[in-house]
Amino acid sequence: MEPTLLSRKDQIDHVATALFRTRGFAATSMRELATALGMEAGSIYSHIRSKEEILHRICFRLADRFFAAFEDAAKNDTLPVADRLRRAIESHVQVLTEDVAASAVFLHEWRHLSEPARTEFLALRERYEAGFRQLLGSGAAAGTLYAPDPAFAALTLLASLNWLPAWYSPEGKLAPPDIAHRLANQLLFGLEVRA
Repeated sequence: MEPTLLSRKDQIDHVATALFRTRGFAATSMRELATALGMEAGSIYSHIRSKEEILHRICFRLADRFFAAFEDAAKNDTLPVADRLRRAIESHVQVLTEDVAASAVFLHEWRHLSEPARTEFLALRERYEAGFRQLLGSGAAAGTLYAPDPAFAALTLLASLNWLPAWYSPEGKLAPPDIAHRLANQLLFGLEVRA
């Protein structure tokens, strides 16, 4: 079976994502992007308007994936809240590991979005975090999760998960489902052995 060929726009996004991850959005020039693609600097503009257009696509595409995964994980109200939280953690890890470069750009380079995209992105991020706060708050209210401050717990949980693109390697000894399971256990059960 032949590998799927990427469209020129997808090639541009792929190469730009790698450059944004390694060099940062601000330090990556359109000339550098064109060179990496084997194109003349001026011809890249026949495919995209600006490098911010690429950043916008990366950030909002990943946001859509995180929301879809969270919705799928947390929507089943018949499951105990701890199970839904576990599934949300695991789905977050799955999205992060599907494209580590895009995840790193999503987590760190969004600051370079201009208005109104930046405000829209921050609103989406707040809504996503609110989903975790709601799960943690429900679990705390039911007495099944220890989360006296659901906002703090949600930020701690997401900060722990979002460090993943800094150390995860697809060639590593753990596959994404194994990492997701271990992280969920660590975050849900902690370190202390209880009698």
